[in-house]
Amino acid sequence: MSLLEVNNLKKSFGKNTVLKGVSFSLDKGQTLSVIGPSGGGKTTILRCLNFLEIPDEGTVKVGDEIIFDAAQTARLSDREIRKNRLHFGLVFQDFNLFPQYTALGNIMLAPKLQAASSPEMSREKNIPPERIEEYCLEILDRVGLADKKDHYPHQLSGGQKQRVAIARAMAMNPEILFFDEPTSALDPELTGEVLKVIRRLSEEKMTMIIVTHEMGFAKNVSDQIIFMDNGLIAEQGTPEEVFNHPKNPRTLEFLRGYTGLE
Repeated sequence: MSLLEVNNLKKSFGKNTVLKGVSFSLDKGQTLSVIGPSGGGKTTILRCLNFLEIPDEGTVKVGDEIIFDAAQTARLSDREIRKNRLHFGLVFQDFNLFPQYTALGNIMLAPKLQAASSPEMSREKNIPPERIEEYCLEILDRVGLADKKDHYPHQLSGGQKQRVAIARAMAMNPEILFFDEPTSALDPELTGEVLKVIRRLSEEKMTMIIVTHEMGFAKNVSDQIIFMDNGLIAEQGTPEEVFNHPKNPRTLEFLRGYTGLE
């Protein structure tokens, strides 16, 4: 059974229709990479799934629970949105760390707020209030930054900031991690350390959706590839199918710019 099922997701901003009916599913433990030209709708998918934007049409199902159905939802309450977001962790392309908190403080913030507002939900997410600091230190160690726990964002490199951001997204124990161009704000020499962490999470069977322009990385780390173009899924399949045997001429045209495919 799929962990995530997205059906006919549509989103417009004024007269501009950004998503024109996107459907896909993702099994637990799989990594899905979303590739395609800028403006194709890749980031909007993540923003809709994380309820930073509310879809105009479509349904979203996580496990056995339909968490969004546009046909039945006039307007989600703030409480419903916060609850739905607990299924997901989102890593932004530009870190978005709080400058007044240390690396550890950034990671601990959401679990502490959750424990204060809803101790029962905190325990359901396997983060009992008395273990928050220990738990977050363990996550910081998983991204290779335990020795930077007391450093503030201005004391960290771009790659280190992004690894803290990944740890922060992991801190609420989400079922699915989203990455929105996680290396686009980094110098090329810092990209590798972030991709190494994401690759390790994939090997550990963390369920992930990665919007990326790193074609070689997407090809090597993914179970599925989606190629987005003009608000639609133009092609979908395994890395072997999409990268080595694309069926859509638009996919082949796009990939030639990155891989030199003939």
